[in-house]
Amino acid sequence: MLLWSGILFILGIAAFLDAMFNYGEIFRKINSVLFLLISLAILVRTTTKMKGAKIEKYQQQVEDLEQKVNNLSNRKERSLY
Repeated sequence: MLLWSGILFILGIAAFLDAMFNYGEIFRKINSVLFLLISLAILVRTTTKMKGAKIEKYQQQVEDLEQKVNNLSNRKERSLY
């Protein structure tokens, strides 16, 4: 995501310089499309990472619960003997 943000920043600088020195002739047509696509890529990447983090959290909770169940079953087996 840092890469996409950097590209978006560089495109912003290029568009600003184009507007200052060339009156926006270079970026006039493609500027909005590029910013739209990169913003969309950042949005998709962020949502994908959020979903992945949620799944990792659930996996960690399941592992913790399995460990607790194993500990309780081991205690119960020891107390029977």
